[in-house]
Amino acid sequence: MSTAVAPRRMRLERDERREQILARARRLFSERTYAEVSMEEIAAAAGVARGLLHHYFGSKRGLYLEVVRELVRLPPPALPENTAGSTKEAVEESVDLWLEVVARNRGTWLAAIGAEGFGRDPELEGILAEAREATTDRVVEVLGMSGGAPPELRALIRSYAGLAEAATREWLERGTLSREQVQLMLTDTLLSLTHQLLPRVVEAR
Repeated sequence: MSTAVAPRRMRLERDERREQILARARRLFSERTYAEVSMEEIAAAAGVARGLLHHYFGSKRGLYLEVVRELVRLPPPALPENTAGSTKEAVEESVDLWLEVVARNRGTWLAAIGAEGFGRDPELEGILAEAREATTDRVVEVLGMSGGAPPELRALIRSYAGLAEAATREWLERGTLSREQVQLMLTDTLLSLTHQLLPRVVEAR
């Protein structure tokens, strides 16, 4: 019995240490840019030896990519759990949840979308592309169009994702838009894309 319990406890301890490292790294990368955060600093913040960071993640880049992967998996911002109200209310709540996540992880988000000079990285872009597809699935669902939606809908939503990323730069990096303005723009644009533009795009095939 003891031999069965010990490995399980060890796995739990490893998982907890790994999550602790990710939590500390996420906080540091959200406060400063990738280049400004060192592995030594992350190890000190997590209360572990630097060698453990390399054991779990291989390198600073590997750890950063996992932080970004965790960020884009944070509580499904594109689909609120309660969608019993109108489509407009569901979209408003979805956008609000997403902006909240982005604001809490400002530095990491800006670096992830290329606003902080992390550079072009195929693996990072792959993580973001996968996240955009998952977000597209959620947006289609919150719009109540999961069954029988035309393929153009997904194309419009993917295009909308580019607008959303640019809008967060204007808000978080340049300060040219407020959170309220971004919320309004993203909510109204998504509703307009799906209710007004989509039928015209489909007709123009």
